Amino acid sequence: MEPVTHQPPTPLADAGVALGPLDGRYRSAVAPLVEHLSEGALNRERLRVEVEWVIHLGTAGAVPGARPLTQDESSRLRAVVRDFGPTSVAELAEIERETVHDVKAVEYYLKRRMTGPLAELTELVHFGCTSEDINNLAYAQMVRGAVREVWLPTATALADDVAALAVQLRDQPMLARTHGQPATPTTLGKELAVLAHRLRRQLRRVAAAEYLGKLNGATGTYGAHVVAVPTTDWLVVSRSFVEHLGLTFNPLTTQIESHDWQGELYSDLARFNRVLHNLCTDLWSYISLGYFVQTRGQGSVGSSTMPHKVNPIRFENAEANLEVSCALFDVLASTLVTSRLQRDLTDSSMQRNIASAFGHSLLAIDNVRRGLAGLDAAPTAMARDLDANWEVLGEAVQSAMRAAGIAGTPGMDAPYERLKELTRGNRVDAEKMRAFIASLGLPADVEARLAAMAPADYTGLAARLVDEL
Repeated sequence: MEPVTHQPPTPLADAGVALGPLDGRYRSAVAPLVEHLSEGALNRERLRVEVEWVIHLGTAGAVPGARPLTQDESSRLRAVVRDFGPTSVAELAEIERETVHDVKAVEYYLKRRMTGPLAELTELVHFGCTSEDINNLAYAQMVRGAVREVWLPTATALADDVAALAVQLRDQPMLARTHGQPATPTTLGKELAVLAHRLRRQLRRVAAAEYLGKLNGATGTYGAHVVAVPTTDWLVVSRSFVEHLGLTFNPLTTQIESHDWQGELYSDLARFNRVLHNLCTDLWSYISLGYFVQTRGQGSVGSSTMPHKVNPIRFENAEANLEVSCALFDVLASTLVTSRLQRDLTDSSMQRNIASAFGHSLLAIDNVRRGLAGLDAAPTAMARDLDANWEVLGEAVQSAMRAAGIAGTPGMDAPYERLKELTRGNRVDAEKMRAFIASLGLPADVEARLAAMAPADYTGLAARLVDEL
């Protein structure tokens, strides 16, 4: 048999084929993040910081001889940011090929547009700034926008979906499983409510995140500012500028803003991911047990060879993407808080992965919402499991015996041990459980209450607990 020979393949890069799945297969699910976390968005936000700094310096009278901008001039400069689009990206890339420095390219790009009366103010662009003064403020605005305008609304909608399903199924009895073994019954709604509650708690933490910023020069000392204009209170000017951008002022930094706020935020986002991962594994298990069926909107192929199958692929895909997102958020959180002495560049490369961390999380959320939309509860399957496990009432009976014994009913000794002998390793049906209850000598009202109970009735306050949402 002749060996297979391979001809050189047609290059795919020239066709614009994406290297990774977020910009390829899953682009539609993560596209909203492009406006906030892409390279183009970074340069737009850098440009915004440079523009606002020029305007702020004039307004504050920080540099003698630099007049305040007129309203029309401020509008013209802000329009440079507003109109930053594909042609701008291409022009900026051309400038960067000459500067071999991304922030310097932004500075030159803005100066090109300061014509007419604005030309006299071009040296205010990047005045007293190091690149990190621009970058830290740009990233803070980018991440804040991505969280508040894209990730948080989508994640909140997911938590609301879970909460709505919990309310819908608040009264649906279900056999619980602890350590994988039949345990005290609950309701399906209560178990979903636990997860909705956990998700919402993390969302509150994310919503309360602080976004810090600084503008204080090459080593955080305002050295260049003070030597250039010693009469200006640069700490006041810097604080007011950062707060003007809607950020929290960080007064003490090295050359870089310390990124602690990023570490805090990414840890919270990773924790949300992990709770959502727990939801996925539980839903996968409930589907496996037959407690949920996947029927609605399932026109897709479940298996390439087994036509009866509808695989829980939405939840499995979500698990994988959550794991990738967590890994990225974890390394961002742990790496960004450390910088050698007054500056190293590890944060510069690391922050370019922020978009991927958010992207995989957003993709997972999209998958889970789609998966939830295709689920229907299967009460028959849950009733079947409950009816096959009457031994779970052992806890109820021995607890009632304890209470009766404390109240003075004789013969209630060793309740746990007696129920253990009856139930452990044994299948107990309704007849056997009721006969045992009748033999105990319980007070009549207690005996009647227990004798009337089936596993499906033994759910305590589970349904009511859903109202805690």
